[in-house]
Amino acid sequence: MAEALGMIECRSFPAMVEAADAMVKAAKVELVSYEKTGGGYVTAVIRGDVAAVKAACEAGQNGASRVGEVVAVHIIARPHSNVDSVIPLGRGPEHEAKK
Repeated sequence: MAEALGMIECRSFPAMVEAADAMVKAAKVELVSYEKTGGGYVTAVIRGDVAAVKAACEAGQNGASRVGEVVAVHIIARPHSNVDSVIPLGRGPEHEAKK
């Protein structure tokens, strides 16, 4: 089964940490990475099934908005395998080999 990819971009590191904490507490998702994109913007990346990622992103958005500014929230239901091979956000060829 393909996993969904969820991302929340915040304007401060504390807001992203709050978002990440809320996401992993709200649903069965895995926090796979975070990216500092510059200018104080930070993105948390999660993986899980589609429903769990949607619920987690909603909880993360609510949590982060209490601490700082949420810039963007995005969910990709089934990212193409090329996305994982070029931009390995927690998954890559080695993950496929383990299945």
